Amino acid sequence: MSLKNETRQAFRNTRSFYREYTKGMTPERIGKEFHDDSRRLMALYYDAVGVRPGASAERQPPVRIFRLLSSLLLRLTPARRLALGFSFAGLVIHFVATGPIAALMLPLSIITLILLLLLELLEKSDVMKEIDLARDIQISLLPGSNIRHKNLEFASFASTASEVGGDYVDVIDTAEGAYYVIADVSGKGLSAALYMVRLQALVHLIIEKLKPDPKELFLHLNDYIKSGKKDKTFVTACAAFFPADGSPVKMCRAGHNPPLLYQSSRDIVSELRSSGLALGMTNTAVFGENLKQLSINMQPGDNLLFYTDGLTEARNPDMEQYDDHRLRHLFELYGSLNATTILKKIQIAVEEFIEGEKLVDDITFTCVHMHPQKVKALLK
Repeated sequence: MSLKNETRQAFRNTRSFYREYTKGMTPERIGKEFHDDSRRLMALYYDAVGVRPGASAERQPPVRIFRLLSSLLLRLTPARRLALGFSFAGLVIHFVATGPIAALMLPLSIITLILLLLLELLEKSDVMKEIDLARDIQISLLPGSNIRHKNLEFASFASTASEVGGDYVDVIDTAEGAYYVIADVSGKGLSAALYMVRLQALVHLIIEKLKPDPKELFLHLNDYIKSGKKDKTFVTACAAFFPADGSPVKMCRAGHNPPLLYQSSRDIVSELRSSGLALGMTNTAVFGENLKQLSINMQPGDNLLFYTDGLTEARNPDMEQYDDHRLRHLFELYGSLNATTILKKIQIAVEEFIEGEKLVDDITFTCVHMHPQKVKALLK
């Protein structure tokens, strides 16, 4: 290879490295990430020094700052804390002492810090791989995006605010009919995702053994959730049972967002509000007293829209929420269409509204459409 070609190849490699290194470094993204990192550091500070946000800084003893440093250092392994201490001591020795040893301490300290940074990055990469695996497992447990059961079509969409989410949606087929469940576990991230998997297992177990109506399902779920005395998690949920014989749909709402019903015969949209506390908020006796079950006469051409609060609380760059009014107006416009089309219309509308803003909560919603004629059960 000629010197000219070698120089050109080296330039191409350098340019390729530069493009990869600067990928995503837009002013908007960098500013937002600095803002997010600042909020995380402030949250860590308030947690470490034991003060509430907004407390007067003059009233905080200086010794509390050491709690912040201690909180950060304790996140490292003992070996890495030792290496970090060595690098800091080496820097001090380099600047206050003289001689060949003092001169050698600077490069040694810098190399130690770089190695510590590389180890932390490798560890973070391993954790992200584990989270990605957990995400794949969670997605595999959810139903398909489009399910047909006799004359019913269930079209669902889900998007998480972090790598894994705490929203739960399910369609369970039985000989008696189809069960639909949507739920939102308090919190988000890995802990909410693990709780969601537990909830899914409980729902399938109860339905398989008891074939309950939605109210009975929630009563049994509340028993399980409240059985753990240290369990402070609560879950908002909505469940519906679509009987195979075509009788009215039974629905219960446990502190969840009220579903929307489009009636094709009247061309109107109404909210299906019914009383009910969130699962895990109180004992089952009180929970049952406040839980009301509705009967819905769905007709061919009707649509039911279920959703979690992440949909209506999605924010644009001006911090405006998408809110219930926009969702209802959109459902009024497109309520006469089939479930898959309505789903896409909502998805596009929300994406255009948030303008790329990061989600503050998981978004999950499902449209259930009743077809005029029965179709062969099909899972996609």
